[in-house]
Amino acid sequence: MIPTQTDYQVLTPYIILTAWACILLLVDLFIPKGRKGITAMLSALGLAVTLGFTLSQIGIEAVGFNSMVVLDGFSTFINALLLVSGLLGVALAYGYVKRMGIERGEYYTLLLFSVTGMMLMAQASDLIIVFLALELLSIPLYVLAAFARPKVDSEEAGMKYFLLGAFSTGFVVYGIALIFGATGSTNLFAIVESASGSSSNLLLAIGASLLLIGFGFKVAAVPFHMWTPDVYQGAPTAVTAFMSSGAKIAGFAALLRVFATAFPSLAVDMTDILWALAALTMIVGNVIAISQSDIKRLLAYSSIAHAGYILMAFVPYGNPEVRDVSIAAGLFYLVAYAVT
Repeated sequence: MIPTQTDYQVLTPYIILTAWACILLLVDLFIPKGRKGITAMLSALGLAVTLGFTLSQIGIEAVGFNSMVVLDGFSTFINALLLVSGLLGVALAYGYVKRMGIERGEYYTLLLFSVTGMMLMAQASDLIIVFLALELLSIPLYVLAAFARPKVDSEEAGMKYFLLGAFSTGFVVYGIALIFGATGSTNLFAIVESASGSSSNLLLAIGASLLLIGFGFKVAAVPFHMWTPDVYQGAPTAVTAFMSSGAKIAGFAALLRVFATAFPSLAVDMTDILWALAALTMIVGNVIAISQSDIKRLLAYSSIAHAGYILMAFVPYGNPEVRDVSIAAGLFYLVAYAVT
């Protein structure tokens, strides 16, 4: 397939940010060790340029690369929010990494690559692209979590995040495999067309449940939250802040994109599951936070509780009368959560 102008238009923000990150990695080689703040400023400039182009796409709707990525109002909104989170992440790291003695240029390059993966999760309309975006999001975060080496807590945080992240990725891969077996496609638009057959509904439901588990890990929903306190506590504080907002936004964006596009028929059936997940996440996060004496572990459980609040917006998705209002409320909450 030869890429068209529309294909490039859909992917332009990613092309800009990826190219900027690669060039930044080379430019950083020529920046003196004590002046890595220049790298931070250049990374912020790249995020700002990408944000400007993203805002110019408001009102544009298109699909690209054989319907594997989609550009619409939802993806533009999420991308802009993620880029703002990235800018805040750079601002937080600017002075912090120098004080901690971990001021290295690759920190900002990894952050840019992670933001690229987060953005792609919001625009992916194919499960293979969702998986690739999830890995592009996660791998830089594994490294950033361990960035304060040789600090033992940071190394432990990176290793735990990597191992449990790989474990959760297995659920996503198995879910994709079952969905492909049930429908013969990984494209979200093709899946919803194939899902009308009754013979494969059970297999499809199992695959969708495995995807929900994988996304539940990424957004730190109970009972898939066990990695969160240790990783948040051990990772550098600037990484913890960026991880808690950006990764959660991307996870919920992918969850909404996948289930709203490919599995609308399962919305009613999954209402009780989502309700239980949301209730457990809110209760466990808030109750355990009370007993914490470490501020970063307290924030970790607070982040878990916030995931429950956001999940509540997904509960009434099966009811067409309140669907739009509930999703709008969830998106508003994501904005408030990202900037605070």
